[in-house]
Amino acid sequence: MTASVELTKEFLDAHRVPVPKISVHDPTIFQDRDGKYYIVGTHITSARSDDLIQWVNTDEIFRGALNSETMKQIRAYNDDFKAGSPVGYLWAPDLIYNETMDKYCIYLSANGDHWQSNIVLLTGDHPEGPYTYAGSVVYGGFTEDNWTETDVAQVLGLDPARDELPQRYILNGVKNDHWGNKFPNCIDPCVFYDEEGQLWMSYGSWSGGIFLLRLDPKTGLRDPDVEYPTAKHSDAYFGTLIAGGSYVTGEGSFIKYMNGFYWLFISYGELQAHGGYNIRVFRSEHPEGPYTDERGNGTFYDTYVQNVNFPTGERLFGPYRWNTDEDGMVSQGHNSVLADRDGRFYIVFHTRTTNGTEFHYVRIHQFFFNKNGWPVVAPYRTTGERLSEEGVDPAKIAGTYDVILHRTDPDYEHQELNLPEILTLQTDGTVSGAYSGTWKAGGDTPYLTLELTAANDKESDVYAGVTLEMTIDDTDLETVVFTALGEKHQLTLWGSKQIRG
Repeated sequence: MTASVELTKEFLDAHRVPVPKISVHDPTIFQDRDGKYYIVGTHITSARSDDLIQWVNTDEIFRGALNSETMKQIRAYNDDFKAGSPVGYLWAPDLIYNETMDKYCIYLSANGDHWQSNIVLLTGDHPEGPYTYAGSVVYGGFTEDNWTETDVAQVLGLDPARDELPQRYILNGVKNDHWGNKFPNCIDPCVFYDEEGQLWMSYGSWSGGIFLLRLDPKTGLRDPDVEYPTAKHSDAYFGTLIAGGSYVTGEGSFIKYMNGFYWLFISYGELQAHGGYNIRVFRSEHPEGPYTDERGNGTFYDTYVQNVNFPTGERLFGPYRWNTDEDGMVSQGHNSVLADRDGRFYIVFHTRTTNGTEFHYVRIHQFFFNKNGWPVVAPYRTTGERLSEEGVDPAKIAGTYDVILHRTDPDYEHQELNLPEILTLQTDGTVSGAYSGTWKAGGDTPYLTLELTAANDKESDVYAGVTLEMTIDDTDLETVVFTALGEKHQLTLWGSKQIRG
């Protein structure tokens, strides 16, 4: 029973149930064997929860888990002089449990000036540490002056006393400011197991793109027996290029095997409130790709383009504000995904708002797969809702909704938002309001299909999604909602049934 423009402030205030917000940038979620949930993020921030709803900040515990010797070993290769604090250059950790090692493993970006970054492995016996340094997985930004401080010679089979750094790392190098033409900034790791139990790590960013390496489950580090060709989308040291390149935006990769595919999540745009951060999704039958979206678009950029609003990759959501929200949600990105033990899927990301600051906090939304097999994200934060296998009664679905279409062309600089429009699902299966067309639900499934044409448009699109009942953010009000994906333009459509008060 959701937000209508007719809801009064007094009514909303009477139903407000504020939820404490945790601030963890670039959040990676992990569920331990005892069922507890942990989030770790940039600048060694963290939180813990029993239910995905109430979170406890654990920054001091996480930072205390890295002693001075561990910090010294992390910092051995690089030093970001702009960081401003001992943890200011430590970005985007990923936390997994390695059964072979019987260790909790944190993969952490140690960022440095001029691409001189590396990804380190820390191991511990508990999710909250303490953690010790176990080695570096991959190094970036090396030159002919310092490459012997890395494992490049070992990986490429070179003798540092006799051989020189291969010319490709000099011609496309740090000294001439061309590193990002071909090679990655070694940040934003995502470590995952494939269906055969093989361990992988994706990493990288705008600079050179997103790369993939196979890891050795026995050590958690690079698998020394795997070789990579040096080719257009591959490098003998950095591994397989799976997305991006040429300084085109794209970072915070996350890969998860679900519903028969490997799903690649990438954040396009810049992370600031005015930067237009937005999450895109692709899938593949293999960890190494190729990854494509529902329309068959691929992930590579071999020349520079401005891709923030490209119609490439399923865009899960954009900047928006419901009528019940006090601020608009902007620059949502750098996500992780949880496949919970009860079969539910969740996307975890940080968002900024239109409150005039760069404050960010974590949001967790449940998501589902529509009848076409593509993810659709719930319109509100999770509060424990469940998707009924039989779906919502069509008689209950019928009614007037606030709907948000997540268009791809907002004015980010001025924080333009996707705002609610009015849509009525008539009991006879027709649609009126901001869109005309038809809708169909039921058949003992949660699936919903809408064929819609905007009032000022001649072209229709078919939106495939699901219906369920949810609690409106920061209230105790419940309503019928839907989330659906357009088959033609890959635009997400959210609906929330109106109430009055």
